[in-house]
Amino acid sequence: MKKGLLIAALSVILSGIVSYVVAGKVAEQTGEVTEFKNELRNEQNNNIQNRRTVRADGDVMTGTYFSDAAELAVNSVVYVKVVKKARQQAPSMFDYFFGFANTPQDQVGVGSGVIISEDGYIVTNNHVVSGADEVQVTLYDNTVLDATVIGTDEATDLALLKVEGKNLQALEMGDSDELRLGEWVLAIGSPYDLRSTITAGIVSAKGRSFPNYDGSYRVESFIQTDAAVNPGNSGGALVNTSGQLVGINTSIVSLTGSYAGYAFAVPVNIVKKITDDFIQYGSVQRAVLGISMMDTDRGVQIADVRSETPAAAAGLKSGDIIKEINLNKVNTASEVQVQVSKLRPGEKAVVTVLRDNIQKEIMVNL
Repeated sequence: MKKGLLIAALSVILSGIVSYVVAGKVAEQTGEVTEFKNELRNEQNNNIQNRRTVRADGDVMTGTYFSDAAELAVNSVVYVKVVKKARQQAPSMFDYFFGFANTPQDQVGVGSGVIISEDGYIVTNNHVVSGADEVQVTLYDNTVLDATVIGTDEATDLALLKVEGKNLQALEMGDSDELRLGEWVLAIGSPYDLRSTITAGIVSAKGRSFPNYDGSYRVESFIQTDAAVNPGNSGGALVNTSGQLVGINTSIVSLTGSYAGYAFAVPVNIVKKITDDFIQYGSVQRAVLGISMMDTDRGVQIADVRSETPAAAAGLKSGDIIKEINLNKVNTASEVQVQVSKLRPGEKAVVTVLRDNIQKEIMVNL
């Protein structure tokens, strides 16, 4: 009898210890999440205050604001010329009998770019400079400079160039997350070799993505605009009415290959991350969550959690509905992808999910 009472007493004590340890761990993680969220809120509040200061004088739209924005930005947009050297092939025996083979010609392509630092860093599209043997940029004052390709990223269609020049005017970067639907924007570039062309339009949509049929990894959450964009605009600037860079013009949707009212730009917040990575690390530092997702009427649902990934280690589960990442609301899989793409391996993210109709906040170490 005494032995039974002793065992029961020990069970109660051990149960209490286990409960205490588990509760302590939960409390510790909850405290960590709360502290991290407070840091994020403070950072967001500071950004909001800065944006209000910038926009204080720009709420009423007149032609003056277009002109002011254009004057601030146009000197920072460059003309990009790329040359792909022709590869000489050995002539076949038939060339000796039927005449000389045609001499292969170098391929020349053109696009646009944006100066993002006074020491000569220029951002453009990957598809503009991909495979180039020579790259030259022409500044607004017609100065021609040789450019070096620092890095390219096919997933975002961005590339970073470097030139050695004087009195380079860098374009100030804005915040693409704060763009509003219907907000006026200007597209600046060199369509059809017409250098420093400026067109105006509105933000038609945000977070646009396209079907990926080739299976390649892509980060897409385009800004859609109806500003006129044509071949040659690729890599050029999309700016707001404060003259700040909010996107890099990348593509259009058209049956003819020319402007049809649907143009797309890579958001500047993605541009910042990619260019910073190239400058600091020499390559893109891309965090991985380790999940597959699908868009549903309830939100972004986790379809699968891969083993031995940050998501698995943090306790994310198949069926979870992702609502926020680091306090940023997400409604589509592409928006989740963009939020994760802003982070680097080793950084943290608070992922807010809906599980069994209960909201949970989960800290993920990427």
